[in-house]
Amino acid sequence: MTVEWDPQHLAYAQAHIWGVLATGRADGSPQQSMIGYLVDDDGRIVISAKSYTAKWNNAARQPKVSLTVPDGRVHLVVYGDAETITDDPQRAELTADVFAVLSGSDRPDPASIVTMLDEQQRTVLRITPTKIIFHE
Repeated sequence: MTVEWDPQHLAYAQAHIWGVLATGRADGSPQQSMIGYLVDDDGRIVISAKSYTAKWNNAARQPKVSLTVPDGRVHLVVYGDAETITDDPQRAELTADVFAVLSGSDRPDPASIVTMLDEQQRTVLRITPTKIIFHE
């Protein structure tokens, strides 16, 4: 079930670009990764990830994930369902958006980064929030 963002929580998430993604390993143990992200216009979390990483494989196998966005003791926790996006043009479009946010510069032309994405085996994880908790 998708949840709607509280405006304060959304503003907090949009004001940050780094978080800790938690996924589940095949043996049931947790795995955490420091990631850069953006919140898209539909309120989903978008992450560029290489397809051979633990976070990617874990999310593909078990899409229930969480993302913590810390700022000192204040933090936001987003629980959600991850989807894997491997096909262009959607992969390139979303990755260009993430690259622009993380670099703080202009958005690259998605068509111009496809070869690099292929060489790096780069894909997208997109998380649809199902629960959002904010701690002040």
